[in-house]
Amino acid sequence: MTTKQYHIDGMTCAACSSAVERVTRKLGGVESSDVNLTTGRMVITYDESKVTPDMISDRVAKAGFAASLMEKEDLTGKAEEEEWQRQEKHQQAARRQVVIAVCFAIPLLYISMGHMLPFTLPLPSMIAMDQNPLNFSLAQLILTVPILICGRKFYVVGIRSLLKGNPNMDSLVAIGTGSAFVYSLVMTLGVPDNHMRAHQLYYESAAVVVTLVMLGKYMETRSKGKTSEAIRKLMELAPDTAILYENGVEREVETAQVGVGQHILIKPGSRIPLDGVLINGNSSVDESMLTGESVPVEKQSGDRVIGGSMNYNGAMEVEVTHVGNDTTLSRIIRMIEDAQGKKAPISKLADQVAGYFVPAVMGIAVVAALLWWLVGGKDLAFVLTIFVAVLVIACPCALGLATPTAIMVGTGVGAGHGILIKSGEALEICHKVDAVILDKTGTITEGRPKVTDVSVISSAVVEQVWKLESALVPGTVPASAPADTTKAAPPSDAEKKEHLLFLAASCEQMSEHPLGQAIVRAARDKQMDLVMPEAFESVTGAGIITAWKGWKVAVGNRRLVEHLNVPVSEETGNQAAEFAGMGKTPMYIVIDGRLAGLICVADTIKETSVAAVEKIKSLGVQVHMVTGDNEKTARYIGKLAHVDHVVAEVLPEDKADVVNRLQKEGKTVMMVGDGINDAPALVQADVGCAIGNGSDIALESGDVVLMKSDLMDVYRAIKLSKATIRNIRQNLFWAFFYNTLGIPVAAGLLYLMGGPLLSPMLGGFAMSLSSVCVVGNALRLKNLKL
Repeated sequence: MTTKQYHIDGMTCAACSSAVERVTRKLGGVESSDVNLTTGRMVITYDESKVTPDMISDRVAKAGFAASLMEKEDLTGKAEEEEWQRQEKHQQAARRQVVIAVCFAIPLLYISMGHMLPFTLPLPSMIAMDQNPLNFSLAQLILTVPILICGRKFYVVGIRSLLKGNPNMDSLVAIGTGSAFVYSLVMTLGVPDNHMRAHQLYYESAAVVVTLVMLGKYMETRSKGKTSEAIRKLMELAPDTAILYENGVEREVETAQVGVGQHILIKPGSRIPLDGVLINGNSSVDESMLTGESVPVEKQSGDRVIGGSMNYNGAMEVEVTHVGNDTTLSRIIRMIEDAQGKKAPISKLADQVAGYFVPAVMGIAVVAALLWWLVGGKDLAFVLTIFVAVLVIACPCALGLATPTAIMVGTGVGAGHGILIKSGEALEICHKVDAVILDKTGTITEGRPKVTDVSVISSAVVEQVWKLESALVPGTVPASAPADTTKAAPPSDAEKKEHLLFLAASCEQMSEHPLGQAIVRAARDKQMDLVMPEAFESVTGAGIITAWKGWKVAVGNRRLVEHLNVPVSEETGNQAAEFAGMGKTPMYIVIDGRLAGLICVADTIKETSVAAVEKIKSLGVQVHMVTGDNEKTARYIGKLAHVDHVVAEVLPEDKADVVNRLQKEGKTVMMVGDGINDAPALVQADVGCAIGNGSDIALESGDVVLMKSDLMDVYRAIKLSKATIRNIRQNLFWAFFYNTLGIPVAAGLLYLMGGPLLSPMLGGFAMSLSSVCVVGNALRLKNLKL
């Protein structure tokens, strides 16, 4: 078995990608075939002894598309960039065509529909219908032709797909608007002989439908481009250059030139270019973009480092273990592309029935015309009227508007509430969600460390420092205290804690470590005037040692305490362990060799998280929490947030696997996250929901973006989806109701019973009325209360 990638040209909608998958899967020896409509790629796995590339290309060509095998050089970053540039040019061209179509459609509507209003719109006598019907007809023809030229792709693709046996929405548009245009053209040619034929023109029907569909396609193309941007930004995470370290000599080279087993030097404040193992040095490394860990990971000799992560404060010598496509970052990029390719396309109901609707309408039109000709003995004009009337009344104007109008209104309502929905597919599938996966860091929690507890261990030590006038904490001494602070009353417990925080924050001012900065933020939130230390030393992986007001003050983890040989009582050790079990990181404060207290830092849960989880569960949806954090922290946060299931200590590929496992159980999964590490799972999920304050990668990979970073918006998004889908179903009912009622009448049923013959003009009016009903119903969504 071998797996290859093909570039597919000519696809315009989910029906197209489904057709390519269907025809290729029928080849004997093909194990799987997945088409990515966004990138225009097909990933196919097949037996080389039974299937050849030519067989695949021929089968795709017979379906009406073109397939070309992509070699390894086509899958490089340079090739990706060239493809993005090509797509950008295509999008700009599509925008120009939409603008041109709109500019011609507006005056066309004015001329063609102005006389049908209760009040008459003024027209120059030269093109007025009652004064110069031929010019009136020619003016509409002249305005319609440029619009159809701009939308010629619908006719090329639609008719080709129809002839290949794979009709889609383009086929509906091509048949409906083409029939209206051809009929109008025939009527225009007959205007000199019969001025009344100027009343039987449907140019505006053809032109406006084409314009609206072009606008929808343009908006769809813009949404597709966002996924490519996500992959591009992921590629930009890895540095272009690395510092090669050989025989004590540093040499900057391109990252692509570094091989497995070579040593590279990672300086403080720089990104790690490749995966490897730490040989010399130690540092704190921010891996949150890859693992979801909210706290930087301390790295020592023998530890693994991941390319793309950020080195904080220590120089490291690293032996490279993975390069090129084998790095963790490259695997994440590959997973996103694979997930996009394997995600089942969400076909609109209109697309699903297109394969039956178009042939059925064509068949009815032909059969009705032949019956009237052969059995009824009618002339060609009568037969042509029957044929065109059936096609005009079946024009998919309402059918084409049913879904996009509801989606446009629904997404507009969502945007008003800070819920940005990137595509109609996401809005459609949200209503079926029965499992929601929440990332912990930045989604359920605030996403940055915060001081949660201050505990005084040795009151005597803290009081001794407090009593010295030179070390008084501004604002912590009561106003009634005597000037001689040595005679002041002992500080209260609250004052001791504030002084301990003041002392630690003053010393941490020179530290760049996130935990130290969290302590500084807590002190500044209390408006403390911090005092800089006289001397500062950073102990990598342990903490800091400072000289402050004549005291030796150290702040750090248990490793620092052991390094300083400071004894820790069993009671204090148990207290620190208890804090750690609650997902908190205890920081020890040592003053002149004596343990003074503990300050705990943790990523705290958001205020709205618990209520939001309960609301989501009220919809009958299971809530899962998946995170890269340790088991104890995850279990504790999961219990606080009332989630149903917790999965901890997972890597990015594991998150996508959790999504995949739930999907295999038959669940429709929504993934909610904010980090780069969530991107593969966001794309793998049926709906990816990105938190607004998250990384750009998560925002680009998500189908839904919550701008307010409020989990309650997950509940609102699902509620909005349910209302919109209900509205779409109503719209489709009205669209089909008019067609079902009108087609038999257009075929001459009433005429056969002695009634009138439906003229194409009345058929066009019925078609327009169905569109008005559809749009009016969609506008009701604006009153939806979320």
